[in-house]
Amino acid sequence: MLLSGIRVLDLTNVLAGPFASYQLALFGADVIKVEAPGTGDLARQLGADPRLNDALLGASFLAQNGGKRSVTVDLKSDEGRQTFRELVAEADVVLENYRPGVLARLGFPWETLKALNPRLVYCAISGFGKTSPMRERPAYDQVIQGMAGMMSVTGKPQDAPLRAGYPIADTMGGLAAAFGVCAALVQRERTGVGCELDVSMLDTAITALGWAVSNYLIAGTEPPRRATTT
Repeated sequence: MLLSGIRVLDLTNVLAGPFASYQLALFGADVIKVEAPGTGDLARQLGADPRLNDALLGASFLAQNGGKRSVTVDLKSDEGRQTFRELVAEADVVLENYRPGVLARLGFPWETLKALNPRLVYCAISGFGKTSPMRERPAYDQVIQGMAGMMSVTGKPQDAPLRAGYPIADTMGGLAAAFGVCAALVQRERTGVGCELDVSMLDTAITALGWAVSNYLIAGTEPPRRATTT
């Protein structure tokens, strides 16, 4: 497998982050899902089957967490933070999708992670990125779809903008993160040191709109809403 021998600490929740680490797992990485005791990933309670939700194995959770190992760590306790330090020292990748600054407030800014493991690749996924003036705002897929302009080009011309029928912004953000991690691992093989990656779902969504955005910015043509039927 292409990523055999690569260990990923997956601190992510719901979709964009878990989808990213799932792609790495599909390539053979050893993905360890690090969850908070008692609650875990919110997606454990999401999905169309109530029985699975009650068992904390919601369909939404199963869809992007297959093939991963799991451990509970309380990052708010001294014991949990020590356990996490030990995990980081042996890992190749740390992946998280908290709001920017949350992991640092728990005691693990990038500088600390790098000191624990200079070869570490650290990837943070958020709605707007850590340097954006909107970095403190939570972001959901439909928010990103709207702000990126995806909704403005979806639907019938006479109707209001529509969101896509599936969480495309989360999915694109996860793919971008997985791609970035793979590129960073290649660089690490050349340099021997890791790096920090800051993945913005909004940036990724706008990139996916490249055709429509280019027509507007370069040719001055505002893209119309389109639908498969009229």
